[in-house]
Amino acid sequence: MPKVSVLKLFQDNSDLLKLSWEGSSQDNDTVLDSNKINHSTEGLIGNLNLMHPNWIQIFSRTEAAYFSEMDLATQTESLEKLPKSGLVCLILSDGENAPKSLSNFANKNSIPILKSPLASQQIIWVLRTYLGKILAESDVRHGVFLDVLGMGVMITGDSGVGKSELGLELISRGSGLVADDVVELHHISPQTLEGRSPKVLKDFLEVRGLGVLNIRTIFGETAVRRRKTLKLIVQLQRPTQTPLEIERIPLNASNENILGVNIRKVQLPVAAGRNLAVLVEAAVRNYILQLRGIDSTQEFVDRQKEKLEKK
Repeated sequence: MPKVSVLKLFQDNSDLLKLSWEGSSQDNDTVLDSNKINHSTEGLIGNLNLMHPNWIQIFSRTEAAYFSEMDLATQTESLEKLPKSGLVCLILSDGENAPKSLSNFANKNSIPILKSPLASQQIIWVLRTYLGKILAESDVRHGVFLDVLGMGVMITGDSGVGKSELGLELISRGSGLVADDVVELHHISPQTLEGRSPKVLKDFLEVRGLGVLNIRTIFGETAVRRRKTLKLIVQLQRPTQTPLEIERIPLNASNENILGVNIRKVQLPVAAGRNLAVLVEAAVRNYILQLRGIDSTQEFVDRQKEKLEKK
């Protein structure tokens, strides 16, 4: 299951949130584990809550004012409830300084303290989005993932069927490469899968006979994408079926379930003379129309039905 250390969280968001490391050593190996979080009743991030603690607690001006009304012993006694929770990090917002009781508590329990001049709600908005993506449930699929006409399309099929060659042709027609061979899919929201490339394979496309091509170098910055939401799967089929076995007019949409999300799926037979790049672009355009309520196949069927009823 995905995990992220407090140190990585700090490094990835230090510029955006103007974070500074205030307490505990940066060698601290405290991590947020999505498996534990998913099986916990505790909130992921929020303002300091001693009754129902969050994994990441924000200490803002409101909490500072509340603590100022208590003596040191009462503050210490209140904070002693937190070690039993899953607390992994404290963040001081609004440029607040940690009270002595909070510093002592953090040092005693090896809990990192970060500090930001931004308001608590701004910090929560940024980190909730960040953690939602980095801790998302994920899966790995074999294929070529592209941005075709603004839509995330994953081309799948047996090894050697021509996925990379098709990907290269689509890139030459203006599409963008996200990932080749290994596609990492992250479940970032209930009905959204985000496709990314492993860092070691980023920008590369392997084509039989040509070897490994650096798409960014050959076609420029606009030919690659860091990530894209998966909307359509195009499965290439070897020409093993006879024409009669292939459904010519599919009346029912085909879907593939990945991590609990149903993704529209189109099957394209590979045969000599077929321009697969044009077919993929046509499939994307047709799906966009279907999302807008325009179904060409259903319109054709309705016309035929109307004609038969008149006769």
